[in-house]
Amino acid sequence: MWFDHFLEWLATTPFSITMRESTWAEPIVETIHVLTLTMFLGFAILLDLRLLGLYLTRKRFSEVLAQFNPWLFGGFAVMVVTGTLLFCGDPVSFYNTKPPFFKAKMILLVLAGLNVTIFNFGIGRKVAQWDSLPKPPLAAKVAGIVSIVLWISIVAAGRAIAYALPPP
Repeated sequence: MWFDHFLEWLATTPFSITMRESTWAEPIVETIHVLTLTMFLGFAILLDLRLLGLYLTRKRFSEVLAQFNPWLFGGFAVMVVTGTLLFCGDPVSFYNTKPPFFKAKMILLVLAGLNVTIFNFGIGRKVAQWDSLPKPPLAAKVAGIVSIVLWISIVAAGRAIAYALPPP
């Protein structure tokens, strides 16, 4: 109940009203969000394909990771900021979409973070043992497949939100 009150309060803030009523605020923020998503997803899928042993197999995994990490972290940070700004534009509608695409997207994002955490504290700690192998171990492949499935699902849920929201 308190969360509903918070969302209603957020919807009445000057920032939220500006995001909703401005001709350019929401389209500019959404454009940045989608372009950053595209960049992030490209690097994430390339990294996942390396985990699957299907791409960049002549490069050490640690080398690929070192090259991609700045883009992945930077892209993810921009996506979080722009996604939050978009949410602030109409928090009540986003949170209450029917079907609950927004909630599904948030759960999927948490699962993607959990996948990265499990990888980093599991097989990722042993990367020195398999770093230069063209075919990584099964656990690395599983992390790559899970990542691809989660990010495709996150994108699908994000697009579905736009179709579930009431027209402005």
